[in-house]
Amino acid sequence: MAYRALEKPAIGWIGAGRMGLQMASRLLDAGHDVAVWNRTRAKLAPLADRGAVVADAPADLASRDVVFTMVAGSDDLLQVTAGEGGVLAGTGRAPGLLVDFTTVSVQASAAVRAAAEKRGTEFLAAPVSGNPKVVRAGKLSLAVSGSQQTFDAAKPLLEVFGRRVTYVGQDEVARLAKICHNVLLGVTMQSLAEVTVLAEKGGISRAAFLEFINHSVMGSMFSRYKSPALVHLDFTPTFTVPLLLKDFDLGLAAARDLEAPMPVAATTAALVASALGAGYRTQDFAALLVEQARRAGLRLEAEDGDVDDGLED
Repeated sequence: MAYRALEKPAIGWIGAGRMGLQMASRLLDAGHDVAVWNRTRAKLAPLADRGAVVADAPADLASRDVVFTMVAGSDDLLQVTAGEGGVLAGTGRAPGLLVDFTTVSVQASAAVRAAAEKRGTEFLAAPVSGNPKVVRAGKLSLAVSGSQQTFDAAKPLLEVFGRRVTYVGQDEVARLAKICHNVLLGVTMQSLAEVTVLAEKGGISRAAFLEFINHSVMGSMFSRYKSPALVHLDFTPTFTVPLLLKDFDLGLAAARDLEAPMPVAATTAALVASALGAGYRTQDFAALLVEQARRAGLRLEAEDGDVDDGLED
């Protein structure tokens, strides 16, 4: 049975990491009734302070009309949904709709879909593009797969999270869309690092070069909101090098399965692995700039000045 949208559904939310916290906050800002669960209960305090109900276990959210998940990875998603004490694990009421925003494998997503189907729950895979700052600015993008009818019914609720919600097809194809996205993200970051280092070695400040790029045909939302990190060398993590390398591995595995060669992605994956080997584990993946500069014999210094990240436009 397809999900039937309610004007004000009771919502369950699982996961209060950097992204989950900001996304759940948008639901509260929109006036929704939200109950939340997270493995580390203390992380729920900001949501509880704003009126969210704190649940003791994922299973306690099973009576909610819609449940969203934003967790660390495939194993976590399987545990909080189909695992013991999961939102789909009981024999009583189950949510009408389950939506997962996590970047997970196709296999894990399919397993959750099968578990949801057994409980009569519609499931949408909806991996997201963006970071917490992008969420706060209301500019998140979502790729969504599953039933077209369910997507159409859920779209107004999904639009609470960002500016673009795109239906990409049936079953788990949104997972492939997100992996392709993250491979492009890594290739773009490495390319941007290379030309920025080249420009600086030739005497151009990073701020000036990136301002030029951002206002040219080559500029993008991504290049703009990464510019402050590249100029100020502020690598406060939004997406780390180990997570990027994991997605390259998934992308290259899919490329082998589908017989779609990706030579540029393969080369970039090796450079990302090199950065990981050099110790870039907890920093944002924009730190690829520093590793590229090291290979070029250039020691970077933070530059002063305001740099527009493009998120206030």
